[in-house]
Amino acid sequence: MRIQFEDMVQEFKRVLVKKGFSEEDAYESAKLFAENSLDGVYSHGLNRFPRVIEYIDKGYIDVKAKAEKIDGFGALERWEGNLGMGNLNAKIAMDRAIELSRQYGVGVVALRNTNHWMRGGSYGWQAANAGCIGICWTNTMPNMPAWGAKDRRIGNNPFIMAIPRSNGQHVVVDTAMSQFSYGKIESYRLAGKQLPVVGGYDTEGNLTTDPVEIEKTWRVLPIGFWKGSGMSIAFDLIAAVLSSGLSTSEIGNNEAEYGLSQVFIAIDPKKFYSEGTTYDIIDRVLKDLKESEPAEEGGRISYPGERTLATRRYNLENGIPVVKEIWEAIKKM
Repeated sequence: MRIQFEDMVQEFKRVLVKKGFSEEDAYESAKLFAENSLDGVYSHGLNRFPRVIEYIDKGYIDVKAKAEKIDGFGALERWEGNLGMGNLNAKIAMDRAIELSRQYGVGVVALRNTNHWMRGGSYGWQAANAGCIGICWTNTMPNMPAWGAKDRRIGNNPFIMAIPRSNGQHVVVDTAMSQFSYGKIESYRLAGKQLPVVGGYDTEGNLTTDPVEIEKTWRVLPIGFWKGSGMSIAFDLIAAVLSSGLSTSEIGNNEAEYGLSQVFIAIDPKKFYSEGTTYDIIDRVLKDLKESEPAEEGGRISYPGERTLATRRYNLENGIPVVKEIWEAIKKM
């Protein structure tokens, strides 16, 4: 079953307006949700939407609240999220980082007390579309064991880097510190598929590709083993210190995943080079990458974000694939 992009936006918007959002905020948030599914990140688009509505109903998300500046000097600012809608707060924060980069060359916004931003890559694309290098990350609830541990004390803390290109086909890295995010694991389970590589541990402590088993234990595997574990800890510390917000361990004391701390960085490369020079550097590097010899016959080398662009084009033309039961449940909201 496939749904047209605009139809998905309008359905999300309808529900959000019913929940108390203004028309403008409902549209902006709905568009971000639908763009996630459009780009193939179904786990943080349609599939996540019912859980967000549940969080609104439970009072974890304040439909009237928005992020606001509370402190800052020069290119660095601290913002309070007021437990507003996570994707709206994140968009506001990256917009402000971009604005600061126009003045200082770099802009850094640390955001506290916010909600799940859904797909972090959205804000990388946002920065790149503005001609900026974008870097951002968030902490999460404790959902991953530190390397060598069994119990969950660190987060899978998604990290994003985006580099702009003149043709809009930007380079965007969007990765959790776990081999697979919980949303991606859920997507494989809903599709009845195994993960392509091991992604966590089963109930007997063995590495597995079975999403059902991993969801039983919540023991996901850090990327690069100890390296991903270390990066997760560092991202959490920086976000908590800069925002003066909650750390992953403190978020774990909440009833659910809310009150997150996030960092948004925008860098304007035009402060160093002309726009053309910047794009020439990027294109030369990607051209060399594309000339790599494929490991398998008929293989194709892609840069980060390239397959997202292909999925976006295909889904715009053919409609976005949806889980029928989830789509029908949303239509009944």
